Amino acid sequence: MAIKRRASAVWQGGLKDGKGVVSTATGILNNTPYNFSMRFEDEPGTNPEELIAAAHAGCFAMALSGQLDAAELKADRLDVKATVKMEKTDAGMTVTGSHLVLVANIPGASEEAFNTAANNAKAGCPISRLLNCEITLDASLEA
Repeated sequence: MAIKRRASAVWQGGLKDGKGVVSTATGILNNTPYNFSMRFEDEPGTNPEELIAAAHAGCFAMALSGQLDAAELKADRLDVKATVKMEKTDAGMTVTGSHLVLVANIPGASEEAFNTAANNAKAGCPISRLLNCEITLDASLEA
């Protein structure tokens, strides 16, 4: 069974002086603006890479929850942050990495079980498999 998710973007104008909006079918994003300054400079607002980072953090957290279920563990809290790195390469601007930082509170989890679950989630979450870049993880287990 295939699951499909839809989103759309509209862009008007040139690269540096243009502007666009992104929307999702659910309406969570509805004509949300983005432009060159939001993407490559310091203007507040969203951009495609920020949305990828959010997707990666959310996907990883859910995948880790599934790994913990399989190990008969349940997290009180999984705090995940993702940072997507974009660099200029010979091919042009390219997402070259995604760095996940996890702080977890999982009662009864050993370091070994925690690290196994976290690494399996990093490798197995659908967004990790989608990205064609280096994915790194810093994971810590709170007592």
